[in-house]
Amino acid sequence: MVPRIAWLAARAPRDPHRAWEGYWKDIRTTGAGGQVLWDSASDAEREQYAEALRAHLDTSLPVIDVGCGNGSFTRWLAGIFPEALGIDVSPSAIARAEAEAAGLANVSFAVVDATEPGAEVSPYPGGCNVFVRGVLHVLPPRSRAQLAANVRTSVRGGRVFLTETNFPGSSLEYVERLGAAPGYIPAGLKRAIAGLPRPGHFGATERGAAFPADQWQLLADGPAVIHTVPAETAESTPIPGYFAVLQPRKGV
Repeated sequence: MVPRIAWLAARAPRDPHRAWEGYWKDIRTTGAGGQVLWDSASDAEREQYAEALRAHLDTSLPVIDVGCGNGSFTRWLAGIFPEALGIDVSPSAIARAEAEAAGLANVSFAVVDATEPGAEVSPYPGGCNVFVRGVLHVLPPRSRAQLAANVRTSVRGGRVFLTETNFPGSSLEYVERLGAAPGYIPAGLKRAIAGLPRPGHFGATERGAAFPADQWQLLADGPAVIHTVPAETAESTPIPGYFAVLQPRKGV
């Protein structure tokens, strides 16, 4: 199994823009039972976030879903906040998100690379909240820090909620958790290995490096459970994760 995984990983584009656009351009089905590994449409995962969002974020402000993909969470966030904007580096992802959100008046999307130095993440001068799910763990440290810096200039009184996979085992144990076995790798997992940046851990240590304490105030954090769809089935697989709620320190 290891040689097969290594062979697939070697095929992944080194340019992240090319990788994400190529991935989303080839996607045909989403949601439970679809082709997107992390798009489980799990009510259980969303419910664990809802309490923290309502407790720590100003729900009268709009929210930006960074790395929105096909917009599943953007649409869900629009039921909590007055307006939800999903941004993603991939034009094909945004096109799909717009199609899946057709008819929703308080949902919009835009192509934005939130890791680009000086990127304008927010169009809201009055402030906003930011939601990040499953983005930071696939970024190198420098890109994580740049995303945090861009977000910091955008929230303007709002707060950031992030949640990431934080699997404690090895890379091999991780893909086994996602359904890989000798002679078999689920199609959704195979597509991700062959087409996308390699995932990593993201917990309190990584959060502290990307969102340093002299610039960010940590309001809450702890364990989370990320739900995935590694195979063509409606049954999701829970993965250990981490969540945090932060706000920029004033006067810094």
